[in-house]
Amino acid sequence: MGLIELPKRGLRARRWAVLAAFAALLLPAACWSESKPDPKGGPAFTLTVLHNTDGESQLVNAPNRPDFGGVARFATVVDQLRHDATRGKQTSGQSAQRGVVLLSSGDTFLAGPEFSASLRKGPPFYDSIAMKRLEYDARALGNHEFDFGPKVLSDFISGFDQSTPPFVAANLDFGAEPALKALVKKKLIATSTIVDRGGRKIGIVGATTSRLSEMTSPGKVKALPNVAELVQGEVDKLTDRGVNIVILVSHLHDLGEDRALVPRLRNVDMVIAGGGDQLLASDAARLLPGDDISVDPSTGQRLRYPLMLTDQAGVRVPVAAIPGQYKYVGRLILSFDSDGRVLGVDPTSDPVRVSGVAPDSVTPDPFLQANVVDPVVAFTEGLATKILARSEVRLEGRENNGIRTRETNLGDLLTDALLASARQSAARYGVTTPQVALQNGGGIGTDSLIPAGPLTEKDTFTIAPYVNFVAVAPNVPRKQFKEILENAVSRIPEPDGRFPQVAGLRFTYNPRKTAQKVDDKGNVLTPGERVRSVTLNDGTEIVRNGVVLSGATISVATHDFVARGGDQYPFRGLPIRIMAGLTYQEALALYLVENLGNVITGKDYPERGSGRIAIARE
Repeated sequence: MGLIELPKRGLRARRWAVLAAFAALLLPAACWSESKPDPKGGPAFTLTVLHNTDGESQLVNAPNRPDFGGVARFATVVDQLRHDATRGKQTSGQSAQRGVVLLSSGDTFLAGPEFSASLRKGPPFYDSIAMKRLEYDARALGNHEFDFGPKVLSDFISGFDQSTPPFVAANLDFGAEPALKALVKKKLIATSTIVDRGGRKIGIVGATTSRLSEMTSPGKVKALPNVAELVQGEVDKLTDRGVNIVILVSHLHDLGEDRALVPRLRNVDMVIAGGGDQLLASDAARLLPGDDISVDPSTGQRLRYPLMLTDQAGVRVPVAAIPGQYKYVGRLILSFDSDGRVLGVDPTSDPVRVSGVAPDSVTPDPFLQANVVDPVVAFTEGLATKILARSEVRLEGRENNGIRTRETNLGDLLTDALLASARQSAARYGVTTPQVALQNGGGIGTDSLIPAGPLTEKDTFTIAPYVNFVAVAPNVPRKQFKEILENAVSRIPEPDGRFPQVAGLRFTYNPRKTAQKVDDKGNVLTPGERVRSVTLNDGTEIVRNGVVLSGATISVATHDFVARGGDQYPFRGLPIRIMAGLTYQEALALYLVENLGNVITGKDYPERGSGRIAIARE
């Protein structure tokens, strides 16, 4: 099969606005060309772009699918595709002059048992070792790289040497963070980079979501909002240096953001997008069991690889996106004429799955198996042998008639841990010491009645399995705090993930009264009447007989999923402070050791709960 042809584009020259407007009146924008056709009439260069995104420290295998994924298998697939791209059989529509690059769209690491292995080990992190072996040509920075704050990100990047191609981000300002600023000076972080393939200069520009401060803990790193302007500025610098093939590698956190960005750009040949977890593929692609091609919400149609968008000049631009966790290698193959114009997309472009089973099984890369996968496995298996506490009582974590419908002692334990950790860290983060804590039942993952006896570090990851960081909303108005609790009990009697577990207060509710209704932005559509009384542990009344009493605001500890409106909690844009690197799992582990002295007593955590949440009799 030959190329899927694209409309041709002009030379990379600055266009006069008047000339562009005049030409647009005479010709369709997609057909406007300032250059002559390639004299040889065919492609002068074929570039294979291999890519992935959101590795998220899934170094061993894909979650719950041990026969797929894993960075050692991923490396073998990349090596095979590199060979095919440059030394494999030349197919119809491809040039004899060929090149290949490997790009990452960010979110390389993520909190969890596997990244804990890196944190305990120290630099170079296992994720850094893996990325160095893979020999990326450029890497974007995602939001999760900042989850543990600038220091851990600096440690991660410091695992590379100055001969390594940089992390690219055109819209991030690192000037106020000394450690990261030093890495900019060392050129391990850059706004863009240039690689040479077969005498062709290929420019790579990076972009990171401008919502960084809302999503993670970037410290003093500024995510500048004028993404299109800054990206275009880098593109223009590259074209002024004679670069006529330009790639944007982005982590805008949602493919919709890339769709909004591309029409504002020009002279970008392709976009390698990350952060949205969409699977773009053809019907011929071999997918992991259980995976499906993503559907375009606006059309209901399957999203094909690559997605074609139209830029500012009317040129069609391919946008590639695949899921993360080392489950697939994206392979986008484009052919260019001698002036760097895209002639078409090779029809074999598609995600390639990373498999340990026939018919496409691969042998893991020996170096990564020995130096990354095996030590991470040893660490995670060791979590099951590290006892953090012994419980004198059973801990109720079942969902039905448990953590999603009523107070339980496991819910009490986890919210006490949230409150204790937030209080210990409040001064360091410059926030008011929290008075109360709130945990959504859906964030407790065990779905079991944990027997009395030892509680291991692995158990804490099972109880608190998500990437939720301890957060504080320091100034919650009392009326809004009642709305937050109304949301929490609005689905009773149905078991629902929003049902709360609390610390630092007691409250009553009447399930027979009107339930609150809110939209996904936290706006109250129907005021709730279920919450009847709320009293802080120091005796301060917040609500009496369903009426909010006047008084000071409340400082609330929770985690970032809830604080950002997860489970429709109406925090509604209140300022929050995320405690970098402190997950609710780590808060629980620390609480068991430092606050409880390794013992969970029946007195502190009776099996039926301690009366923090009760049904009103009225």
